[in-house]
Amino acid sequence: MEHDHPSAANIIALYNEGAEEWDRVRKGNLIEQSWLERFRALLPSQGCVLDLGCGGGDPIAGYFLQHGYDVCGVDSSAPLIRLCQQRFPQGEWHLGDMRTLALDKTFSGVIAWDSFFHLTRSDQRKMFPVFHQHCQPGTALIFTSGPENGEALGEFIGQTLYHASLGNDEYRQLLDENGFQVVKQLTEDPQCGGRTVWLAQVR
Repeated sequence: MEHDHPSAANIIALYNEGAEEWDRVRKGNLIEQSWLERFRALLPSQGCVLDLGCGGGDPIAGYFLQHGYDVCGVDSSAPLIRLCQQRFPQGEWHLGDMRTLALDKTFSGVIAWDSFFHLTRSDQRKMFPVFHQHCQPGTALIFTSGPENGEALGEFIGQTLYHASLGNDEYRQLLDENGFQVVKQLTEDPQCGGRTVWLAQVR
């Protein structure tokens, strides 16, 4: 039986408290550009991208807006959502938790970059039907995970920062069961800061 580390419950509070510091480090650093380009190659030339855990909107939401897409961003940190509203008033921004997302609309692409991996393993499993609920035929999905099944603890503003991951086989099974096919997967991509990346598409 899985027992989650106590720090798993502190993620939202941590990003509320550290919003300014997180944004300072994150903005303008498009280390994931090659993956975003692979993702964008699966999208129609116009459409709307759902960014789950959008942070302050810079750089990822800004990238898609710059390329002519509408962006709907969701984040559980009120200060980060306020930054999105200030920077990109043309976007649609929601303060909310991806685990309970029910927007009653579908998107051309769904992205959960450096956000999905803060969920516990049981919550990650429950996210795949949520992803699918916001997809249409051909929708692309991209998310980052850990390299193997387990929990990993980092540090942010002097506090414990929680991450978790399932194993690759389980991710593949969950994607398949929820109507996705894997387009590309790379574990600890050295070109992307060692991130483990999943790119999939609705069949």
